[in-house]
Amino acid sequence: MIARTYTATIQGIVPIMVEVEASASLSDNSVITIVGLPDVAVKEARERLKPALLNSGSNPLNESIIVNLAPADIRKEGPSFDLPMAIAILGATAQINSPLLRDHLFSGELALDGTLRPVRGALSMALCAKNQGKKGIFLPAENAMEAAIVSGINVYPAKNLAQIMAHLWGEQFIEPVKQDFSSVFSTSSSELDFADVRGQESAKRALEVAAAGGHNILLIGPPGTGKSMLSKRIPSILPPLTFDEAIEVTQIHSVAGLLKPEEPLITTRPFRSPHHTASSAGLLGGGSYVPSPGEITLAHHGVLFLDELPEFKRNTLETLRQPLEEGIVSISRTSGTFIFPAQFMLVAAMNPTPDGKMPHQSRSNPLQIQNYLGRISGPLLDRIDLHIEVPAVSFQSISSRSANGETSAQIRERVIAARQIQTQRFANSPHITCNARMRSRELGKFAVLDDDCLNILKMAMDENHFSARAYDRIRKVARTIADLDHSANICPQHVMEASQYRNLDRQIWDFRS
Repeated sequence: MIARTYTATIQGIVPIMVEVEASASLSDNSVITIVGLPDVAVKEARERLKPALLNSGSNPLNESIIVNLAPADIRKEGPSFDLPMAIAILGATAQINSPLLRDHLFSGELALDGTLRPVRGALSMALCAKNQGKKGIFLPAENAMEAAIVSGINVYPAKNLAQIMAHLWGEQFIEPVKQDFSSVFSTSSSELDFADVRGQESAKRALEVAAAGGHNILLIGPPGTGKSMLSKRIPSILPPLTFDEAIEVTQIHSVAGLLKPEEPLITTRPFRSPHHTASSAGLLGGGSYVPSPGEITLAHHGVLFLDELPEFKRNTLETLRQPLEEGIVSISRTSGTFIFPAQFMLVAAMNPTPDGKMPHQSRSNPLQIQNYLGRISGPLLDRIDLHIEVPAVSFQSISSRSANGETSAQIRERVIAARQIQTQRFANSPHITCNARMRSRELGKFAVLDDDCLNILKMAMDENHFSARAYDRIRKVARTIADLDHSANICPQHVMEASQYRNLDRQIWDFRS
């Protein structure tokens, strides 16, 4: 007898439905054989399935079982196949005959006593079940709230295999989980606030502009000036995640095994801060056969903060170029090419010279400074719209007893208003969500400069020795500043402010040529 159940495997973060077939035949030796390109963890299920089934109340296996995982050309990884294989074996041995097998997905790791243990990627599996027209999915109880975020299907939480068997026999019904989206999906504010930062008003303004347009930004200044403190507060002024964005972020963290049981839906923008010793695989994603998400994918719809930027290996930094340009990560393995989303805001911080001082105060000679700055390639720097100086804070600013500056909530209101303008502007361009992602066509349409603006930009480029690559970057930033001013057109003052945010293009920093 042949029985079929369904589950899903995760390729990158994309779920692929897997058909689990089980065939039983009388034999003197009860052996379970698993085929269909299983990895070691799946093959080891042979030893878990027999005691798990027996301890859950099934009849002893007296048959030889062959389990096939289709399609056979996709590698099956992880213990999540335990449950669907157990249910298929019960069907093949005539212990279960339920129409629910073809209408539902099953996923879960089995302990020897039949207890269900949580698995990764439950949200992706629930999305797969919905997209494939299934009525529901059976999962370990710890994964149920996460999967219940997906509307339109039933999510059945189970603590053990015996519960699912009783449900399929019609003896004891498992109540599907209902999720209260109003309580789960919230826009809770961050504990970090810009009001805590004394001084650095110019840097705060630059960060507001960066957040309003989704621009990448580089903070340059001596140690102790607040670069990290400012950077960690950027998520507090970014627009809240939309529900669709929250689903994407949660899906990524679920596949990576980083989702907390008490937080089934991630509702705040991610902030990832890898150490400068991180490898290329750590940033992009790694894995010998099927890669897992790296730091830049975990920062999707959020912030990737790289502190001490020149201390990262140059080849590691160079891997950022494609994601910054295209918003995706493409990783090739022998098993295929995997695409990960990577639309993040890059925030980087660095000392201006090897000894941490500004160039005119540094004891480092020009060659040493050139070598230090040269660790950041021109093509990478070209993808950073704003690079600003963060000078030392005066004693008066630190010791002032006057009220702190603007709160993150006040800045966030302006950022949200600017983003709403951009949402309307790019309504017909779904792949462009903010000004920073404008291409030449959009720049020619939405970032038009009149003669006065062009004259100011020409003067700025001549006087400050701006490179040619700065031209379009200034136009993008000027468009964002105009949005913050609710101005339909880019005005001279917008171009003047935008041109101030290109410090590494100025002559004082021109050690690289």
